[in-house]
Amino acid sequence: MPGIVGLITGMPRDRAERILLRMVEPMRHEDSYTSGTWIDESLGVYVGWIARRGSFAGDMPVCNEYDDVVLVFSGEEYRDPACINQLKRRGHGFEAEGAAYLPHLYEEDPVGFAATLNGRFHGLLSDRKGRTATLFNDRYGMSRLYYHSSADAFYFAAEAKALLAVVPALREPSATGLAEYVSHGCVLENGTIFRGVEVLPPASAWVFRNGDVHKTVYFRPREWEDQELLGPEAYYQELKQAFVRILPRYFAGPQKVAMSLTGGLDTRMIMAWQRLLPGELPCYSFGGMFRECQDVLLARKVAQAVNQSHRVITVGKEFLDQFPAYSEKTVYLTDGCVDTAHSPDLYVNQLAAAFAPARMTGNYGGEVLRRVRAFKPVEPAPGLFQSEFLKYVRQARDTYRRQLDGHPLSFALFKQAPWHHYGLQALEQTQLAMRSPFLDNEFVRTVFRSPATANVTDEIALRLIEDGSPTLRRIRTDFGVAAEGGIIPASVVRRFMTFTFKAEYAYDYGMPQWVAQIDHLFAPLHLERLWLGRHKFYHFRVWYRDALADYVRQMLLDERALARSYLERKGVETVVRGHLNGSRNYTTEIHKLLTLELMHRLFFDPK
Repeated sequence: MPGIVGLITGMPRDRAERILLRMVEPMRHEDSYTSGTWIDESLGVYVGWIARRGSFAGDMPVCNEYDDVVLVFSGEEYRDPACINQLKRRGHGFEAEGAAYLPHLYEEDPVGFAATLNGRFHGLLSDRKGRTATLFNDRYGMSRLYYHSSADAFYFAAEAKALLAVVPALREPSATGLAEYVSHGCVLENGTIFRGVEVLPPASAWVFRNGDVHKTVYFRPREWEDQELLGPEAYYQELKQAFVRILPRYFAGPQKVAMSLTGGLDTRMIMAWQRLLPGELPCYSFGGMFRECQDVLLARKVAQAVNQSHRVITVGKEFLDQFPAYSEKTVYLTDGCVDTAHSPDLYVNQLAAAFAPARMTGNYGGEVLRRVRAFKPVEPAPGLFQSEFLKYVRQARDTYRRQLDGHPLSFALFKQAPWHHYGLQALEQTQLAMRSPFLDNEFVRTVFRSPATANVTDEIALRLIEDGSPTLRRIRTDFGVAAEGGIIPASVVRRFMTFTFKAEYAYDYGMPQWVAQIDHLFAPLHLERLWLGRHKFYHFRVWYRDALADYVRQMLLDERALARSYLERKGVETVVRGHLNGSRNYTTEIHKLLTLELMHRLFFDPK
């Protein structure tokens, strides 16, 4: 994944430079990446970068005219073009494209520099005149930086594997981290699965000077939480104005952008307000092997309504034939932050990169506008884990409950987003640049002023679509929202779409064990084909049972896997054999077990 990597140290240059090069190497994943290093021995700064060619941060480092402010930056920054023009009028010299203006922003306001940035990013800024180096990230913590501090250096990297490459002692699992992953699908409180490796908290600006570090935070959620709330109409008008104002920034820049369309509201809000020439914005959706899902059917209608092309990227036999490689790569690329269930996402984003190097999405719209809570503790299957390990699982549940205190939107943005959503974003960004206007600072700041009634329905989103494009408002969503005006009553459409969603879930992840036993009796009828593929493009219950059975058996019934210290051997055997013979549904347990085993083989087992 594109990002920065390096160390801040007083060790001799030749040794530090060798370490830096060893840290850069594990992050070179794709031919489309470019890389480099920059060193300031006097400040003890040794920094490298991996970037996508032609991207916002594709030409590093960037400097001011005097080379005394040097910035290595990763990510994208979405600024009003008028601000950049003002910098030029004030005498700063830089090229218009990319990140070249950022050092000049720092010159004008060194203290408030990071707080003015808008996007998902991290970077290291060296102020040679002030003799400081500042390591910083975005206010949501979505552009992750791992770090490890030792007696001889402070190490940092966009990927944990870069730290493991030079500090082998970090190849030890954290019991707390593994238990939080098992319980929640992610590690909480800026922790990791690696003992001794932590994550830079959101809105960090850590200043290094003469071997000391001053850990500052440039933004606190209270700044937005404490704003005066608006009335319903005033809020809607403020939100609409902010959305219309900021949206063009996310389509700007040198990289070609394609639209990842779904059948939901969030991508439709974007399409309703982004003014396009016919054929200007290529669109695509992800589809499955059984039938065209709702995302495909509805996205095609949306694209046609605004005169744009639409293609389908299908997950089928080709993916299943390569599943072992994709599952391993998924865990490896994300340092274990997502499980094998997301391997189809790697596959489809790899194909999507051929359409355009930047992918526009509606990601985080539900979390921001409707405060969707996307994760919660899940109780492990009985008999699967050792009792000692389950103590850490119970602690994880307590940690999660503590984190729910406070403003629900702050939980979604500053905890759920960097802990739970980060892994999928990191996986996707190994292939292309991910964009969404719903984490824009101006937009989110406005949402914090919403009246309570605005966060429990779809009315704000529907009204925003209506004001931007009445035609798009008349196309129903994947859950039957906006289904008015058809032959079938809207309430019937919504109930039917909700039923098909739940039925598909029941025939995939959510099938209770007693239903799985009954379904097994009728296996020759393939009843799942009545429901699978209506909303989702991947179907792991039947895949693990059928096409991927040999892989699951080889991985999880292997002696190495069965001997893991926190697992109950008999419990693992029961889960695997019960699922493979079709009499039980252990889809989520197999996701977890496969991912844990890959974590060990990729990161923890002796090399």
